[in-house]
Amino acid sequence: MPGDRRPLAAVLAANVVSITGNALTGMAVPWLVLQSTGSAAKAGIVAFCATLPVVLSAMAGGPVIDLIGRRRVGITSDLVCGAVVAAVPLLRFAGLLQFWMLCGLMAVTGLFHAPGETARGVLLPTLAERAGMPLTRAAGLYDGASRCAGMIGSAVGGVLIALLGAEHVLLLDSGTFAVSALLLAVGLHGLPEAQPQLRAEPASLRTYRRRLGEGYRYVVGTPLLLSICLMTLATRGLDQGWSAVLLPVHARYELGGPVDLGLLEALFSVGALTGALVYGAVGSRFRRWPVFTVAFLIVGAPRFVVAAFTDTVAPLAVMMTIEGLACGVLNPILATVMYETVPEELRSRVLSATTASVLTITPLGGLAAGFLVDSAGLFTTMLVIGGGYLLATLSPLIFPAWREMDGRGSTKGGVPCPSEPDF
Repeated sequence: MPGDRRPLAAVLAANVVSITGNALTGMAVPWLVLQSTGSAAKAGIVAFCATLPVVLSAMAGGPVIDLIGRRRVGITSDLVCGAVVAAVPLLRFAGLLQFWMLCGLMAVTGLFHAPGETARGVLLPTLAERAGMPLTRAAGLYDGASRCAGMIGSAVGGVLIALLGAEHVLLLDSGTFAVSALLLAVGLHGLPEAQPQLRAEPASLRTYRRRLGEGYRYVVGTPLLLSICLMTLATRGLDQGWSAVLLPVHARYELGGPVDLGLLEALFSVGALTGALVYGAVGSRFRRWPVFTVAFLIVGAPRFVVAAFTDTVAPLAVMMTIEGLACGVLNPILATVMYETVPEELRSRVLSATTASVLTITPLGGLAAGFLVDSAGLFTTMLVIGGGYLLATLSPLIFPAWREMDGRGSTKGGVPCPSEPDF
């Protein structure tokens, strides 16, 4: 029914709760590893184990989401992730947690995380239309809700780790998944687009392979989507090294510990939330390609350079805030590009394909950063990874396919190619 904003509000609320918990886990797990082992390499190994299954599930998950239903997949994802996250502190309290167990548990969360996130994301155009809201604004709100969640989690995460310990923070996180599952169960009840979509033909391995291939063929045949995937393929790996290893190590050994880590993450999230909301309000007035290109350059190398040359929190805090503002613009642009380009019936499969594509080397990001820090030192690692990021951020200036963001490209599948891999 036009003007019904309840399903959209439910998904936005579920994202806030779930991503707040993810932010807590993203801080607590590396801190737990560093506290227990003192090894940046082991923190990188845990990050690798958590992200590799995300790639595998994203590669294969698109047709499964349509077959099972987006609502069911979202609920199941949250419940499984919540149970697994709770198992980490419970095993540690019992004196049973081994390093290989932590790696295995984080792998399970990665396996179920991507389908749940995709299931919520592909509903956004339908929910925006149902709410009578422009897609650009809905994309801004969706990303803004995620940024708000990251801000909340980061703002309290460092303080909670310092006060309660990483184990208790993980227990708190497990509860957020349960709340998110409840919001999806209630808010998406009866929504046709959230139900199974592939009942027209019997399920079979041949049908599954065909439908899976449709998503990948669409990406390869659309130059703009392919360019986004290749660019984000590089940057997601570098971002993983930053968030899972470099920033926690920098905070632990050169800054003020978990409180400073939480402060930096919170300032980034405040900036990103502001950027997403501002773009959602006024972004339709501006060309996408120039805005994206400038914002992308800001998001890349500067933070690595600032962190490499300072051992105090203030300069990096300023840089993280500016970077957040720029980063908040990127995802609404990419989401709008994706939703305008891809037909509704292909969105689950295409979004799964793009997610798998951009995450292919992400598991190696934390692993490589951890071993590089242990072998070459934090300063050298910061500059090497920052230099790689700079090269990636130049791609929208070099390759003409990016200008199709503004709607001057070809058509694909009968839909104009104007314009989600997530950063």
